[in-house]
Amino acid sequence: MFQNLTTQLSIEFARDRISELLAAHVEWFCAVSRGCSYALRNSEMEITTLKGRLIFSCWTEFGIRTWRILGWNWNGRILSLRVSRRMGADVTDIELVPRASATAIAATIRAARQVRCDRLAQLAANLFPGLKIERCALSPGVRRGQPGRYARILLRQKHQRIAVTGSVITSHAGEVDAFLSATLLWFKRTSERIRPPYIEQLWLIVEAKLVKPTLQRLALFRQSLREIISVYSIDDPWTALTFIACPERSELWRKRLPRFPPVPLTIPTKLAAEIVAESPENIDVVQARHGQTLRYLGLPFARVRSLLGEERMWFGLDGTRRRMLDKNNNGEWRNLISELRSHRAADAVDHHHGLYRAAAEAWLESLLRRDITKLDPGLIIAPLHAQFRTARGGRLGVRPIDLLALRQDGRLVVIELKVFEDREHVLQGADYWQRVEAHRRRGHISRAKLFGERRLRDEPPLVYLVAPTLRVHPSFNVLAHCIARDIEIYRFDINEDWRAGVRVMRRMRVN
Repeated sequence: MFQNLTTQLSIEFARDRISELLAAHVEWFCAVSRGCSYALRNSEMEITTLKGRLIFSCWTEFGIRTWRILGWNWNGRILSLRVSRRMGADVTDIELVPRASATAIAATIRAARQVRCDRLAQLAANLFPGLKIERCALSPGVRRGQPGRYARILLRQKHQRIAVTGSVITSHAGEVDAFLSATLLWFKRTSERIRPPYIEQLWLIVEAKLVKPTLQRLALFRQSLREIISVYSIDDPWTALTFIACPERSELWRKRLPRFPPVPLTIPTKLAAEIVAESPENIDVVQARHGQTLRYLGLPFARVRSLLGEERMWFGLDGTRRRMLDKNNNGEWRNLISELRSHRAADAVDHHHGLYRAAAEAWLESLLRRDITKLDPGLIIAPLHAQFRTARGGRLGVRPIDLLALRQDGRLVVIELKVFEDREHVLQGADYWQRVEAHRRRGHISRAKLFGERRLRDEPPLVYLVAPTLRVHPSFNVLAHCIARDIEIYRFDINEDWRAGVRVMRRMRVN
């Protein structure tokens, strides 16, 4: 029997119950009366409330489709929705049939990963005579009930134990920081709890494509930690392990670097300058590959390009749906600016609004770009390089640096921003330090005149890791103490209400 949504209480109950049902099954078969039928994943469907109405959205072959739910029913096998579109002019029924439960699929995935975990343990135990497998399990999943992605293995000899770990799923180079962060925390916790014989070695088993970025990170670790870590590469059929010697950090400076990308000078075009004038304290211009991107407190909302010698502008918050500004949609453009002013502001009433919550790190970056001395009075205000890339492409998981700055004394500063808890914060900062230092030693930064005619000191850069006080990951200090002491890393705790103005609450050297 259909349950009609006539009260706010019935709408909220239906939203929670339908969302729970959708989350419980990974795939659904969707049949629309007088329409098409197709398979959907639960990630392709969404139940939301908007202005007191329950809305169902999903992806179809025609793009995203949205309906208002008028009533619903779940009989244990089929989820039926009575929905309407076009202001109630089109009323139809949708039937959703679960294809498999998320619990069953999670169990299948866990079993497959456990088989790989057992295989890793056996390969590691075969490396040396006398090694026995004492423990072989998966790491905890990201969410409760989900299978983990890393093997957690303990091998035992007569007088010592050896911790072994590796990914049981295919990974890419950009995930090496997540792998090492999880590994170091597990190794520390296990070492502290275990009884004699103690864990004296840590073996990392990685795929061939992860060997290079892993060795680069290990070169930045403390010597005492590097001495107990061994790296083994596993072949594609998962039949053999090959020992890989960890290089000294000095070898990193001798290796060939990718081409240093040019840093374009951003000079707003005439049309871009006119848009900035709408709200100069909030709008900035970023040079893009084809034209200039305009951001409102870090959120891209317009793009200016030159076509046949004439400047044109596309606007919209979704890059795939941007529209070229003309006289027919000038009202939409004004509405967009008005919404940004209302909702993307420190004093906005609704802190759950999408415009307030979107691109939070970019918002913090935009505040610091206007006056970096709020973070450290010793930094020069300009030039300041945001989203700075040290190389083209990303074969090794190369990501842009949030901010590259210069102190008054000529010391380079790498700044990495986070507004939410992030376990990889420390290792990301160390990786950025290594890449900037490699270019500094070769004179690339000086020759590129990134900071004009200012002279750079012949010293490694500093690393500033910035996050709101209550958003620093609990493992921050543990991971920071794994980094070599000569890499100067500073932790900056800023105020929770940083949108209203950045204030440094605490600054400390962490390693």
